[in-house]
Amino acid sequence: MRFKSPLVPATLIRRYRRFLADIQLEGGGEATAHCPNPGSMSGLAEPGTRIWAEPNDDPGRKLNYGWRLVDHENGHFTGVDTSFPNKLVRHAIANGKIPELATCDTALPEQKYGGNSRIDFLLKKEGMPDTYLEIKSATLCRTPGLAEFPDSVTVRGAKHMLELTGMVQAGYRAIVLFLVQRTDCTAFAVAKDIDPVYSDAFNLARKTGVEVFIYDTNISPRKITLRNSLPLHRAVA
Repeated sequence: MRFKSPLVPATLIRRYRRFLADIQLEGGGEATAHCPNPGSMSGLAEPGTRIWAEPNDDPGRKLNYGWRLVDHENGHFTGVDTSFPNKLVRHAIANGKIPELATCDTALPEQKYGGNSRIDFLLKKEGMPDTYLEIKSATLCRTPGLAEFPDSVTVRGAKHMLELTGMVQAGYRAIVLFLVQRTDCTAFAVAKDIDPVYSDAFNLARKTGVEVFIYDTNISPRKITLRNSLPLHRAVA
């Protein structure tokens, strides 16, 4: 999937209030950009980090730039927009790029389920049980080559795992798909030391029958595409 507008290089001055970032544009001048990531962004938001931002001329938006990528300046990138994984996975499902989901006929986004939650996608196929698909964006990397989730305590994430467990127990298919928005990782693990409650909920879900898929991405300042399936390593203690 291509970015709507060509990205421009910049340097991060500071990230604040979670959703705002002051940036120094490479062509000159400073701007405030929208930071589309509510997480801790550990290791990705240090002042002086080289980034890529997407300009827009929409008069309905308060900010003229959106932060999209971290450039690690070694040929690798990290995507920081947490809304992008759902768009990318939906596109991949529609085009048969995820073999494990190739049999579904319909992908309905943001459907209510469980205890007043919404599933990212409800997948349907005539004659088969519904499939509940939850998508998580993984951008944390503390060990070279290993992507992790979560990067901070996620009460909401643990709740989702328990609700997926309930869907399996009710006779449905349930899946959590971790999309690694980094090009420098070849494996994935749950960060137990960061959130043991989430780790416990994840392990219970797997034992109950919730399926786990992990995919990495190709990332450039032009586009982000789905790449390969990655292995699940043991939780980081």
